[in-house]
Amino acid sequence: MTTRQSPRRREVLDVLHTAGSPLGVAETAERMGVHPNTVRFHLEALVSEGLAERRAAASSGPGRPRTVYTPRPGMDRGGVRDYRFLARLLLSRWASADPAEAREEAMETGRAWGRSLVHPLPLSERPTAERSVSGLVALLDDLGFAPRPEGGDDAGRSPERIRLRHCPFLELAEEHGRLVCPLHLGLMQGALERLGAPLTARGLEPFAEPDSCVAHLAKTTAG
Repeated sequence: MTTRQSPRRREVLDVLHTAGSPLGVAETAERMGVHPNTVRFHLEALVSEGLAERRAAASSGPGRPRTVYTPRPGMDRGGVRDYRFLARLLLSRWASADPAEAREEAMETGRAWGRSLVHPLPLSERPTAERSVSGLVALLDDLGFAPRPEGGDDAGRSPERIRLRHCPFLELAEEHGRLVCPLHLGLMQGALERLGAPLTARGLEPFAEPDSCVAHLAKTTAG
């Protein structure tokens, strides 16, 4: 993933970094050879983005204090991000392990993740299957899976499956599906377990159709 910044704004920020002391609009414009109004626009944008600081310089005579700008201290946040590369590095570590062990580790990681993302109800309010599915669907929706429960009816039968119409890790799932898909399945299992639900996610069918995956639900023994 990349955070983009206009070349001109990047140039303004570079000038501030190399100046060694605070610069006003006119000084910055002179160093860049552009109109002061253009520089003023980008300086104010950099302040809004948290990349530069604005302050009034001490006045050396009568009149209003001069406004000057300096780059905000700290790591430059205007550069490239590539979290997908980080994810690939971590997945490649699992991929090099025994397939069965890697799948189980991915499942358990997902379960731990799922348990951490929901809040259990009090024991006096044990959820029904319908309420549990609603809670899981809300979680999956927040995570970007575009879920749609299927198989329920007006007679009180809870949904039997959840269709996932979007994968927030699509490229990684296509490349490392044997790890990413168990991770998602574990997430659903962990969330339902934490909710105290009378059902679980018994399986995940990756790319069941070209535009979706399908999670299958089943009642637990206790349920």
